[in-house]
Amino acid sequence: MPRERNNPPNRFEEAYVEWEGVPPPADLRVYEEHAKTALAQNESPDVGFRWSVNPYRGCFHGCAYCYARPTHPYLGFGAGTDFERQIVVKVNIVEQLRATFKKKSWRREVVAFSGNTDCYQPLEAHYELTRGCLEACVDHANPVTIITKGKLVRRDIDVLQELQERAPCRIALSIPFANDEYARAIEPFASSPSKRFETLRLLSEAGLDTAVGVAPIIPGLNDDQIPEILKRARDAGAKHAFKILLRLPLEVGPIFEERLADAFPLRHQRVMNAIRDVRGGRTSDSRFGSRMVGKGARWATIEQLFATHCDRLGLNHELEKAPLIAPEPPESFGRQLPLLF
Repeated sequence: MPRERNNPPNRFEEAYVEWEGVPPPADLRVYEEHAKTALAQNESPDVGFRWSVNPYRGCFHGCAYCYARPTHPYLGFGAGTDFERQIVVKVNIVEQLRATFKKKSWRREVVAFSGNTDCYQPLEAHYELTRGCLEACVDHANPVTIITKGKLVRRDIDVLQELQERAPCRIALSIPFANDEYARAIEPFASSPSKRFETLRLLSEAGLDTAVGVAPIIPGLNDDQIPEILKRARDAGAKHAFKILLRLPLEVGPIFEERLADAFPLRHQRVMNAIRDVRGGRTSDSRFGSRMVGKGARWATIEQLFATHCDRLGLNHELEKAPLIAPEPPESFGRQLPLLF
């Protein structure tokens, strides 16, 4: 589906020229590549996994707030519509993952799916790379955690059930909005929240361990939807919940603010002021330990709202005590931090 072309300047390019008149549509282009390795290693203390697998670079879902957008300029693309419509597919990632699992040095540590871009974006229906990687995890009894906005994950219930019999496995649906209309404005091509809740129910009914992520929380826009999201998730069978505050690094800031102003012109300034309120006067904080949480009275109220409703509904949100990759893995898996995404 084409979109109006719109990209902030690429910080790695010396020249930047604006279109004269209306820019041409940004049509979907798919680039296939052979990756040198299947796993990306995480060194951030803010997330609870060391290894992640990302079959795709760029994401068709087009979420305005996506923190992965600044990675696309490294490929010579823009962080705006290029990120959404110039998608790179790692066609050999399944073979590379299997090769990694066969190494004597591999300790069967948790592998996170969608550490960067969504592993269940629409191209997965054709390439089936995420499914192939999950099958590799089944064959090697390797623990997995998944976070996605794509209803396509329900296609792989059979593989996930088989995996859960052999190794710890948890699937989280990221649902920051209870309202389909709000979601469509900010997450235009992701599965609607109603479809995500439905998917959560199907996964839970299949006996899989499920979680809901209210991620990101956008103060002034969706924080009032937290109680409904948590209740609908619990009713759909979720046992766990987590939250993450909106991040607006580098090019993400202007992309998000432009989308917000277009979709909610009367709320635009109020939302931006609320974001600055929980970020100490800024719109983002890149420091470890501060990137995913806020500060001040407003954020404390949001945290209390989240915790109160989780407790009332019986949703586990004590991630420091119960990592998202429960049940407990064997000691040989190595220590894993709580998985917060």
